Amino acid sequence: MPKRDVAMARKPLPALRAALAASLLALLPLAAGAQEPAKPAAAPPPEKAAPSLGRDALNPAKPAVKPYLDDATAPDTVAILPAPPPSHSAAETADRTMFNATRERRGSVRWELATADVAEGSAAVLDNMACVLGTRLDPARVPALIGLLDRARLDVVRATRGPKVHYRRLRPFVGNEQPICVQRSQALADSYSYPSGHASQGWTYALILASLVPQKATAILARGRAYGESRVICGVHWLSDVEAGRTNGSAVYAALQGNAAFRADLDRARAELAKAMSGDAPPQDPKTCAREDAAAREPAL
Repeated sequence: MPKRDVAMARKPLPALRAALAASLLALLPLAAGAQEPAKPAAAPPPEKAAPSLGRDALNPAKPAVKPYLDDATAPDTVAILPAPPPSHSAAETADRTMFNATRERRGSVRWELATADVAEGSAAVLDNMACVLGTRLDPARVPALIGLLDRARLDVVRATRGPKVHYRRLRPFVGNEQPICVQRSQALADSYSYPSGHASQGWTYALILASLVPQKATAILARGRAYGESRVICGVHWLSDVEAGRTNGSAVYAALQGNAAFRADLDRARAELAKAMSGDAPPQDPKTCAREDAAAREPAL
């Protein structure tokens, strides 16, 4: 027997199979006219998922600004908020009933509004408030207001992070295939549900804007409530998460009122906003705003 054949015979069966496979692969280019192997298809770009409250939706690389509150003045929201509903409680049953019922809203005008409300951050929330403010504000024209909201947002982040990590509540879409209004991702699933960061931020911003434009306070606060409820329609938060988010936002706003820097920035933003909303401020499309108002007024169930 030739030496090469003897060596092949002495190889264990798995090694022999591997050697034969390698030999066949080496012959494939010759049999196919030495064509280049096909390149793997490029993966499709990921869809936009719900953005994190901890980064700017328009400029993720933007350096963080300094929050208004420090360790001594920031509210302890773990102590303020109640615990989320325990398993098999009536409150948890209500949460699950609401989640299941709102899956039927997929494709509705209210679902579209919830999808639009996924965007967060100071500029995005101002855009969502355009109809109730009566004009779409260009962030470049209201730098004092944007700076105020950006700083307050960091205080909201802090107030939200504590309870999320403390309770580690899972989001309602985890463990099922029910539709939600954003792309499912492991990062979203791993981010805890209680309280809702969007609802916390939206309610804090609504309270700030209501104090800046008191003549529109009712409409602003109603839109802030609907912004939080969009998270339930979207399927990414339980109803009790959103309710806790409003309490969370109220606690942050109350603490901010005691901060001199916040009050000074609030005065500057008030004067700036009054100027931006007068004169040549472009009005919103009445049909678009009527559609949004009708959707926001729809009951959750």
